[in-house]
Amino acid sequence: MDDTPNTFPTALPALRVAAREAGFTMSCEERTGSLLTVLAAARPGGRILELGTGVGEGTAWLLSGMDGASRLVTVELDAAVQAVAREQLGSDVRVTFVAGDGGEWLEGYDGEPFDLVFADTWPGKFTHLERALELVAPGGTYLIDDLFPQPGWPEAHEASVKRLLAELEGRHDFRSVRLAWASGLVMAVRGHRRQRPLHDAA
Repeated sequence: MDDTPNTFPTALPALRVAAREAGFTMSCEERTGSLLTVLAAARPGGRILELGTGVGEGTAWLLSGMDGASRLVTVELDAAVQAVAREQLGSDVRVTFVAGDGGEWLEGYDGEPFDLVFADTWPGKFTHLERALELVAPGGTYLIDDLFPQPGWPEAHEASVKRLLAELEGRHDFRSVRLAWASGLVMAVRGHRRQRPLHDAA
């Protein structure tokens, strides 16, 4: 079976051109994007948080799955990079763009939790993990990508990934699954009540 997506957000071609012109190479992988679309579609009227807008490719995939009552907050440190997303997607009233440090935003946010949190940058994943998980509503989903080695990332990346996986999989309030697919993903879902730990088979 070919898992290459065959439907794409209408804004994606323009965003990809803009990314190439800006020399931006860390956009959301398209299979990850297709998963984001499905996860967003599964949450009618949902509240969604994206950490790491980039030029907006992941944002476009999320918006393509959202219904009219859903709302997306997307946070990006680099305002110049996020400006591409604002230009292409800013007319969509469902999305709110925040330019600023993702860690600081997480620390200062005091609103309602989110049904889907997509952490596509270091804050909310390799830093501020606990705070990001606190913002996942009961039954909500936390998704992270780029867990495979990435060009230009520090040598300590592999050790950081191992620590992250151990922390996520050691929690009793989330169920997680590793996806050795796309750029390397983990999806975790918060239980509605405290869950009993799973035990290895004998």
